[in-house]
Amino acid sequence: MNVTAPGRTGPAPAVERAATPDLAPQELRILVAVEEEKGFTAAAVRLGTTQSAVSHAVRVCERKLGAVLFERGRHGARPTDAGARAVAYARRILRLLEAMGPEVRGAGTQDAAAEVTGPLRIAAFRSVAAHLLPPVLARLTARHPGLTPQVRIVREIGRGTAGEVADGRADLGLATLDAGGPPPVPGLVAVRLFEETYALVHPQGHPAPHGLPLVDWDENCGSYTRQWWDRQDWIPPATIDVEDDTVAVSLVSQGLGMAIMPRTALLGAPPGLAVTDLGPRPPSRYVGYVTTPELAGTAAVRAMIRELRALALPEGLAAV
Repeated sequence: MNVTAPGRTGPAPAVERAATPDLAPQELRILVAVEEEKGFTAAAVRLGTTQSAVSHAVRVCERKLGAVLFERGRHGARPTDAGARAVAYARRILRLLEAMGPEVRGAGTQDAAAEVTGPLRIAAFRSVAAHLLPPVLARLTARHPGLTPQVRIVREIGRGTAGEVADGRADLGLATLDAGGPPPVPGLVAVRLFEETYALVHPQGHPAPHGLPLVDWDENCGSYTRQWWDRQDWIPPATIDVEDDTVAVSLVSQGLGMAIMPRTALLGAPPGLAVTDLGPRPPSRYVGYVTTPELAGTAAVRAMIRELRALALPEGLAAV
């Protein structure tokens, strides 16, 4: 089975490699359980087996793969770089095995839509999840009542939602994307859906919003706006820095400053705010979806992509 794992760096200690490297599904489940439960004993409880059986299975996996997968210690088990990669492979392979039944049963049927069943794991950053995802999921589940979406909110920092997909925790992620660049994480399929501009948000009626203190937030996608930002001599250093865009908008609505925000973060904003364009060539970012090559062809992911493409976009967002 050819699964592209996320790129990770750093050498891992080697162990003697077994003659038969193939891992059984139960061994894959054990690796995932140990990583998620952060220990052999907790993984054994989760799987309904013994700690010694889990420990033995991990040693067998390490011999088959030729690398140490977990660092054992007083505080449990932590994956090595090799172990993190192995667990990412394991999650993605187990997800394919889970999808195999519905995909096979739906092959060649006259009503393929009726065969779209089972879970669909979605990772999304907050503003898209709150304002754009609900109508998409409403249409999706109306057309495919056997489909069960599972949505996780992920901060779009570092590997973000793309990392969740690459590590096998999500089937599809709604992510911020570079203009025409590679996927946020190597080995994924990345497709842009829309472009959104940034705007200045400030207290309504303020006579000189450019002179207000800056409220900034951690996910402000500086990599997409840095060139524009560097050309602006009126933007002061941030006086308040928060983790969440809703907090930044709320602070601005209380008169504590101004903020430069993407349009999706301003959907559903509280009263008392004014939104001002940032000139004829404002900064912008692309939002799209990421998935794995092997899941891109599954019925559930294809159905989700169709609904995403059919989404009616609010003002300030332009389809690409």
